Amino acid sequence: MDQLMAGSWTLLPLGWRVVSKINDIIREELNVTGALEMLMPLLHPRDIWDQTGRWSDPDVKEIMYQFKDIRGKELGLSFTHEEIVMNLLGKYIHSYKDLPVKIYHFSTKFRNEPRAKSGILRGREFLMKDLYSAHVSKEDLQQYFQQVKEAYLRIFKKMELEARVVDASGGIFTDSFTQEFQVVSPVGEDNILICESCDFAANIEVSQVKEGEKCPRCKGEIKMVNSIEAGHIFTLGTKYAKNMGVFFLDEQNKKQDLWFGSYGIGVSRLVGVLVEIFHDDKGIIWPESVAPYIIHLVGLGLEEQGVKNKAEEVYQKLQDKGVEVLYDDRIGVSAGEKFADADLIGIPLRVVVSRKTHSASSGQAEDKLEIKRRGEEKVELVTLEELLKEIEK
Repeated sequence: MDQLMAGSWTLLPLGWRVVSKINDIIREELNVTGALEMLMPLLHPRDIWDQTGRWSDPDVKEIMYQFKDIRGKELGLSFTHEEIVMNLLGKYIHSYKDLPVKIYHFSTKFRNEPRAKSGILRGREFLMKDLYSAHVSKEDLQQYFQQVKEAYLRIFKKMELEARVVDASGGIFTDSFTQEFQVVSPVGEDNILICESCDFAANIEVSQVKEGEKCPRCKGEIKMVNSIEAGHIFTLGTKYAKNMGVFFLDEQNKKQDLWFGSYGIGVSRLVGVLVEIFHDDKGIIWPESVAPYIIHLVGLGLEEQGVKNKAEEVYQKLQDKGVEVLYDDRIGVSAGEKFADADLIGIPLRVVVSRKTHSASSGQAEDKLEIKRRGEEKVELVTLEELLKEIEK
């Protein structure tokens, strides 16, 4: 990624591939819950936000970019989409038969963050997945809330992240029950209390438990750790529906308020979380599920035509098998520099073709490939067929 200004980052090709992998994991798990993907505008008129009173809320005004266009119309840039979704529901939901509704999108969010630091972990402009659900009852909302909670845990597990579920404050979104998904990291700006013996966790702002006390679940010891918020889910009750006059007709043809929930994951923030968790002093160590490529093919001594031909053959055969390959075909760059770049980028498997591995140059009975997993020291010599079998496992 590249910084444009404080809190604003360009995702370069490799970074965007990581984001796309993250989005695919999220999309797969949300679709299982019956949610449908859509896309909503980022530019919002003031009048919709006035219906909930949030446009003039001092806490909202601190973070929402608000301005007038050349015609004097007051507009805001989205930092969330509750009002927009409720406005949409008011147009199309009429009966209990139309519910529940579960919709999500991946989009840019804007927040006038006064502390735009910590790289991509805290930005003024960032990518987010937000899901919204509307229900006929509190019970139905709570049931779906639990489904999303389990989906989030599967999402983070697929990325090899251990996320702690933490009861938390709803902030400017709601006074109702919310839960955060926190990943323990020494660079995290949040402080949570965790049990060393079970999965209990709590935000220090809402917890009655103190560090050094016994866990209320298992009597293990409670300690305070730094963490990074990776996701947040909210039960919003009926207040948005009441404020915006959105209702449905029940089976007795009586008006009822919608029950509403929202569920967020900071996608671009997750890129930062993954790098903070999975790295060493040489660079990134991407989990395979989110790595920009699976293989980093390094050609050494490509000035020699036989080696170049072999490297290109390997590249083509891997692509033909559908393997994602980044090919370092630079000429005139030393082996040390290429290896250092491979470690820095952090693709799971480094595959080297060189004069040493090429049979025509080395006198071997057959060509070999030098393979090394990122984060491991062991180097192996294998044939292309053996490599393909290993990848297919």
